[in-house]
Amino acid sequence: MKQKIYQVDAFTDRPFGGNPAAVCILDAWLDTSLMQSIAEENNLAETAFAVRKGEGYELRWFTPETEVDLCGHATLATAYVLFNYYNHNEKTIRFYSPRSGELTVEKTANGWMTLDFPSDPIVAIRNNRELDNAIGLTPIKTFKGKTDFMMVYSSQQEVQAITPNLHLLNQLDCRGVIVTAPGQEVDFISRFFAPQCGIPEDPVTGSAHTSLTPYWYEVLGKSKMTAKQLSKRGGDLICEYLGDRVKISGKAAPYLSGEIEI
Repeated sequence: MKQKIYQVDAFTDRPFGGNPAAVCILDAWLDTSLMQSIAEENNLAETAFAVRKGEGYELRWFTPETEVDLCGHATLATAYVLFNYYNHNEKTIRFYSPRSGELTVEKTANGWMTLDFPSDPIVAIRNNRELDNAIGLTPIKTFKGKTDFMMVYSSQQEVQAITPNLHLLNQLDCRGVIVTAPGQEVDFISRFFAPQCGIPEDPVTGSAHTSLTPYWYEVLGKSKMTAKQLSKRGGDLICEYLGDRVKISGKAAPYLSGEIEI
């Protein structure tokens, strides 16, 4: 069977930037094991699969190693594919995630799209020696969200200089680790490490900003903020805090379209 597949770079306005995601719009769900194999073969941070459901789409995300609860950049990439290749003429696309509930993506001005995601409440915890050793730098504060640790530093330079021990990180009980600090040219910056999911460093992590946005809202007193993820590829985001929801905006650039044999 042939299946159309697209690769889109999310949270960037140019190819080879942002975070690449593969997208398959299916007529009906494939076996979970087959979708996992496709994601492994793609070897990207995320592969998204969507199936039409009523007025919207059901949506699932896979890393090369596992299915995940929420993925921002692959949701943005899926919306880009539907807007540009599947004649979705409405301004908003409604997604239904079995693990994260209802999500929407709205097409706004000048190529931007806005994700509407649930906030991830974080709680302060004591600095964790194993976590500090894995990252290699003790933070000012440490937090724990639903799936990730978040470590706060005083400067962008500190975050840029971090070289984590991926072997130690892989032993932690979490999806991944966010490191963050105030930005020099934006309100805040971050990086994200998730070797447990087969992603040593994620280029741009939309879901991490469901934790980052509430935190920096409290620190900066701003509900709408600019953000940058400082991976090698880099990514640009606009984040807005709405209490139990956050809006995360970005652009996307197409890279590849074709067919796979399954």
